[in-house]
Amino acid sequence: MSPSRSKRSGLALVGLAAALIAAGCSSDGETGTSTPVPQPSAAQLEASGLAKLRLAPDSKRVDLVTPPFSHPTEVTNPLFPIAKLQSAVLNGTIDGKPFHTETTLLPYTRALEWPAGHQVEALVSQYAAFLDGRIQEVALDYYAQADDGSVWYFGEDVFDYNEEGTIAFTTDSWTTGQDGPPAMIMPAHPKVGEAFRTENIPGLVFEEVTVKTIGKTMAGPSGPVQDVMVGEELHDDGKTSDKVFALGYGEFLTQDQDGIEAMALAVPTDALKGPPPADLENVSSGADEAFDAVRSRDWKAAATTGDALSGGWDAYSNGSDVPPRLRPPMTSAIVGLGKAVTARDEHEAASAAIDVAQAALDLELRYWTPDQIDLRRFELWARQTVVDTAAKQLGAVSGDVACLEWTRDRIADRLAPADFSQINSELLALREAEVDKDLAKVREAAARVLATAASLELAR
Repeated sequence: MSPSRSKRSGLALVGLAAALIAAGCSSDGETGTSTPVPQPSAAQLEASGLAKLRLAPDSKRVDLVTPPFSHPTEVTNPLFPIAKLQSAVLNGTIDGKPFHTETTLLPYTRALEWPAGHQVEALVSQYAAFLDGRIQEVALDYYAQADDGSVWYFGEDVFDYNEEGTIAFTTDSWTTGQDGPPAMIMPAHPKVGEAFRTENIPGLVFEEVTVKTIGKTMAGPSGPVQDVMVGEELHDDGKTSDKVFALGYGEFLTQDQDGIEAMALAVPTDALKGPPPADLENVSSGADEAFDAVRSRDWKAAATTGDALSGGWDAYSNGSDVPPRLRPPMTSAIVGLGKAVTARDEHEAASAAIDVAQAALDLELRYWTPDQIDLRRFELWARQTVVDTAAKQLGAVSGDVACLEWTRDRIADRLAPADFSQINSELLALREAEVDKDLAKVREAAARVLATAASLELAR
């Protein structure tokens, strides 16, 4: 996840994954020497409105030179373990609204230039943010580890969405080589008082972190987390906020005046052996049954199923060590389902049943692989597309399709070639119908995507 993500908001372009895969195959590895990182001049700081910032002196900076990058995708830094962090869920609130993010390590890399004339192979992490249940931002973040163990940020492609589910802007995007130098995201061995810029291109992106505390213990998803690092992050508007990094998690907590984004669960750090407990599986299957009952307008069955899954949640949450930050989303979704069923509001009730299923998936991430979870997420977004189409909410449908496209990218390498081609073709038809605002074609295309999504299986 890139710096200060909570203030921003993201579409998967067909063929983007393939392009990055091709780019990732061309890294020439280590340059053999350390490289000074160009720093903005006083004139640049003045021109970009940053001259009055209380910046750390160079004597405190640890990001003025990059070591060689011999094995850049072998990230072993425990405070930013992006190579091993397969999937993470964070949540919180932004401007009083529920905020949910999913961070997924993608199965391909990208080659970026550093220094001039050389390429460094970077890991690609997909960050997807949802505000009040709707897509807000998606970004592809690029990371590489230097030979001394420090981790560097090589840029991001950012897609911010508006309330209509379309891309509002991409102006937060930047990449090393094209726009400026890489920026340090985590020192090899951070010490109190050290400073580093997590983004360092004045006029485009700029943030500086000063280490305040190391060795701290904080509550985590599965119990106390030790050796936590707290940094004070200076933003380009002069405001500061705390940014917390934790062993096995990386970015753990970000809090400012607008809200909070905190780690809810990460794998493999919080993974558990064995299948999900029966009570949790009952919640998940109950959400499916409630969805079917609502779509059939069998309100009696929907109410009965809602009560049953609520009982299943009580049994699971009272008898299991549920990650604390995953309790409120599930409770809220179940309450919302009950209210919508009582009101016999088909759109709200169907959406709430999907919300319950999504909340169950966050919990099931401890037991199933991220690929299995994302395959299920793909089906749930297909359901949401059908529901929003039935309600004639084309703005919501546009965002739903974006979620389908991005989730497709997470599992693309695990689908059989024929299945991948089929779902790409169907998503393209759905997107074209949505762009044309042809409700009848959107309805047909959404139904095809849902039917295919329900039948997909992971290959290999």
